[in-house]
Amino acid sequence: MVHRPTGGRGRRVSIRAQVAGLAHSDADVVEFLRRAGLPDAGELLDDPQWVEWQGGRPHEYGGQG
Repeated sequence: MVHRPTGGRGRRVSIRAQVAGLAHSDADVVEFLRRAGLPDAGELLDDPQWVEWQGGRPHEYGGQG
């Protein structure tokens, strides 16, 4: 699960109810999923069966821009 943006500081990522870290980009999410055993994680980011995006738009991390 990719949680809602945290005011410009990124998005918390949870895998199986465990906090994996704070993502600032899709690359961070892919790395967390890779560490959890999903080597092709980049292909899963838009698959709601694998990644749930909560609050805010997918692939947006609350950065300024």
